[in-house]
Amino acid sequence: MRAAILDPFSGIAGDMTLGALVDVGLDPEWLRALPTVLGLDGVTVRIQDVKRAELACKKVDFDIPPQPHGRHLKHIREIVERSAAPHDVKRRADAAFTAIAEQEAAIHATSVERVHLHEVGAVDAILDVVGAVWGLAQLGIERVYCGAIATGDGTVHAAHGTLPVPAPATLKLLEGHAIRPGPAGSGELVTPTGAALVRVLSSGPPPREYVPLRSGFGAGTKDFAGRANALRVIIAETGAGEGQGDVEELVQLASDIDDMSPEYLAAVADLLRGGGALDVVLLATTMKRGRQGTRIEVLARPAEAAALEDTLLRETTTIGVRRSTVTRRALARETREVEVLGHRLAVKVVRLPDGRIRAKPEFTDVQRVAQETGRPLRDIFHLAADQAERL
Repeated sequence: MRAAILDPFSGIAGDMTLGALVDVGLDPEWLRALPTVLGLDGVTVRIQDVKRAELACKKVDFDIPPQPHGRHLKHIREIVERSAAPHDVKRRADAAFTAIAEQEAAIHATSVERVHLHEVGAVDAILDVVGAVWGLAQLGIERVYCGAIATGDGTVHAAHGTLPVPAPATLKLLEGHAIRPGPAGSGELVTPTGAALVRVLSSGPPPREYVPLRSGFGAGTKDFAGRANALRVIIAETGAGEGQGDVEELVQLASDIDDMSPEYLAAVADLLRGGGALDVVLLATTMKRGRQGTRIEVLARPAEAAALEDTLLRETTTIGVRRSTVTRRALARETREVEVLGHRLAVKVVRLPDGRIRAKPEFTDVQRVAQETGRPLRDIFHLAADQAERL
């Protein structure tokens, strides 16, 4: 499996991530064209070769005409949604900005809709998030891992006053990831944008073994004497090889409930899936005194486990959540787009251990095309699956 390993020995920010991706092979012209693709007129991209403590790095900056100081989440979603980015890129970019808004809302005791994203909502941050997520896809990256993150020290001045480093929202976004304070005198090394990228992209710490293919550095804005302020990205091959699947350690959360109606439990399951759960199942169980109950089991990556645990405690009547570590072997998978009878459909494709592939069209797309063409559902399903397997 082709993976990207983030080495944030001096923190992480969106511009550092973009610089490192360019250094490992992302087409600079693709990045220069990104503002136009996103409909952000007048924005230009500067890519420079710089040094940080004599270490050669790529530095990415955006020249932006006057903009609104900040935006609400709905405005950012509109920019991302109307772009030509692939569906999975839009989904992950939306997850990054949603995560930022949720943490800001929780810290300031307000709603997500009312959160006004300040510098995070600015054009450069939109370009950082979409550029990083889409750039990884352009490089063919299937999985992202992240090492321990240096967060800096001291305080930072923000719109809400002087805050400790890491800033409260940044620290919330980093929950579940290994971090370390310092180095001394460095100030803020992790931006909310960088933390959000780690939250939505990282599958956890790097694997114990991998084959490095290429590495590069993205420069931060600060230039410390005698210490490189940069993010290293390593492109590597991991896992057991094509078709063998990837083995990873995950967290399983479980709660038993006997005093909630089924429709409310189903709504909680949807909320958990939307919050980043890899899988949610509802199982019938028998509790004390013979009461019929439901067990909610949630499978999550370590970085999302704490937030999902909070969701279970907040949205259900449970008073406790069991947590355990499980190992999962998952087949390599991707989403392909095909055209059937003049209509586009998304198809999930997995590669089996014997090298064959298995395709499953998205049901909502199959249903839509069947309704629009008057053909049976099974016909649309087989036509889409056959096309995906031939790609």
